Amino acid sequence: MSQPTAWWEDLYATSDVASLPWYHPELDADFEKALKTHRLQGKRILDLGTGPAPQAMNLSGRGFEVLGTDISPSAIRKAKAAAKAAGLTIEFQVDDILKSKLGTDLVDVIVDRGVFHVLLPEKRHVYVETVHRILRPSGWLLLKCFSDKEPGTFGPYRISAKELRGYFRETFDILSIVDTVFDGTLKPNPRALFATLRRQ
Repeated sequence: MSQPTAWWEDLYATSDVASLPWYHPELDADFEKALKTHRLQGKRILDLGTGPAPQAMNLSGRGFEVLGTDISPSAIRKAKAAAKAAGLTIEFQVDDILKSKLGTDLVDVIVDRGVFHVLLPEKRHVYVETVHRILRPSGWLLLKCFSDKEPGTFGPYRISAKELRGYFRETFDILSIVDTVFDGTLKPNPRALFATLRRQ
């Protein structure tokens, strides 16, 4: 599933964010485990595709310096309001990862909980080049996507571990790709992959 910017804007402008399939109010357990395992506390983090910002807010509450971006202005408006209501200081920007205006060597960690797997296959190389540029040397990319083991075709593209390795192996060290699930409003939870990668 690859949708134009207007589709995402309409979705966030008109939806109750808590009803969206990927909404998860807690910090994703796979991200939390990876951040602790690799001792990344206190780093500057980009929450890519922040949406209404539950991941960004949880990260900020744990002491990370957080930047949240989304392609949808309405998502960013809702994210700013939620962070302000929670008393959290988070920087938010409207940004499209395929045409990103973010600076070079900007963050230590990027968390992606659902952006890569909605991109057209022929556009994924742009994503890889861009996240490599945004990350500082030896920076971390924590990426969660739908797995090719998830049945059906509804929603995001299904991606195999072999495909992930192919996209990233030239510019990232691939520390692990593990089977997991996507916590959200869909039941049962969709099958997913969680990849831990480090910029070369």
